[in-house]
Amino acid sequence: MTLIIVLLLVLAYLLIATGHLTGVNKAAIAMFLGTVGWVLYVSYGTDFVMQQHPDDYAEYLSGTTPTSETVKYFIYDKIFLTYVGKAAAIVMFLLATITIIEILNNNGCFDFITEWIRTRNSKRLLWTITLATFVISANLDNLTTTMMMLVIMNNILQSGRQRMLVGSAIVLAANCGGCFTVIGDPIGLILWGDGAVTASHFSGYLALPAILAWVIPTILINRQLPDRLDCEWNPSPFRGDDTRLNRWQRFIMLIVGIGGLWFIPTFHNITKLAPFLGALCVLSVLWVVNEAFNHKLMNADQMAQRRIPRALQYGAIQQMLFVMGIMMGMGLMIETGVWGDIAAWFDTNIHNIWLIGIGSGVLSSLIDTFTVAVSNIMLYPIAEAGDMATNGSYWKIIAYCTAVGGCLLSVGSTSGLALMKMEHVRLWWYLKNLTPKVLIGWLVGIVVLWMEINLI
Repeated sequence: MTLIIVLLLVLAYLLIATGHLTGVNKAAIAMFLGTVGWVLYVSYGTDFVMQQHPDDYAEYLSGTTPTSETVKYFIYDKIFLTYVGKAAAIVMFLLATITIIEILNNNGCFDFITEWIRTRNSKRLLWTITLATFVISANLDNLTTTMMMLVIMNNILQSGRQRMLVGSAIVLAANCGGCFTVIGDPIGLILWGDGAVTASHFSGYLALPAILAWVIPTILINRQLPDRLDCEWNPSPFRGDDTRLNRWQRFIMLIVGIGGLWFIPTFHNITKLAPFLGALCVLSVLWVVNEAFNHKLMNADQMAQRRIPRALQYGAIQQMLFVMGIMMGMGLMIETGVWGDIAAWFDTNIHNIWLIGIGSGVLSSLIDTFTVAVSNIMLYPIAEAGDMATNGSYWKIIAYCTAVGGCLLSVGSTSGLALMKMEHVRLWWYLKNLTPKVLIGWLVGIVVLWMEINLI
């Protein structure tokens, strides 16, 4: 049965890696792995439990006779719900941040970004839109930030080639910005929630490598753009029947939403409660402010919802299902003992966390950033000392290498796949025009991270 489960995992990896060719949705593959895998596990549950949890199971029985029903209840209560809880915490955080973006967008709070980047100068537009992406993605979900910024860019630029170049820079900025904070990317959130890293230490080490991995390729991309871009600036959105908020009200809502997310690490350090609870708290406050500002329009005929791109809505739901499926699938690998055997093989034959990190980065560009990163994180438990201890080198290396390495190819991240769909970016075009630039920035960031870890 272990072999069958491993083959199921390999098949899932292959389907995720070739999803852009087969058209099979990654979320569907992840959910299939996470559900069918656990059904197979339960069918041989006694063998797995006696191998991994003999003492806990004996204590659970308390002298009663073990039966097939008993072991199933043990798996459900003591094993399965643990991994479901971890996955649900990440999904709840994503749900909260996505809802925050929707409320802010419905009230026109992100119109400040469009006003800020209003220019035909290629350098200013490229740097302002990617800087905004970098900063926002450090606080919100990468995919949601990318989709929002791609929609803004699509409404401005008329040239298809210019949109592909600027869109690629947006994807890179989103992934780099998200990787250096514990709330900007699901990987950082998992590491933070498990106690593998602390928020300030994690950001302190990854900030400079992430900035360099974003800035260096963006400089090279800027050289391929003309001095003046082919832009079409539409008039400011109508603020009559969709929202009557003035500029100060929209600015206050933006501060409450984004500023509240900055407070989440402090909230977690004080209360020790799950980060998603802090995100839900921010969402509730923002929701109250929203209703207070819009109380005259609530339930009124003139109240009209501002449209959110359907790609954002569906992409967000798929992202949450994908995270849930992968987290459940990786938990399954731990309980079968497969990850323990692979970790032992790594320790014996590779025994170098930098090689593991670089290999994971390359692999994440072919398969998927989140899938590869979670696989590496769950290979090792948190140790008391060494590279796998809290704030150990291994966790930072994996977080950086997989997040930025996933940008080496456009199929390596969900944000990259969104760009391919929206702007019809071909894999070969990305490989020729973006991969060398991203590779340079990625390697420079690795060198800087190595210097920080070993010399500081």
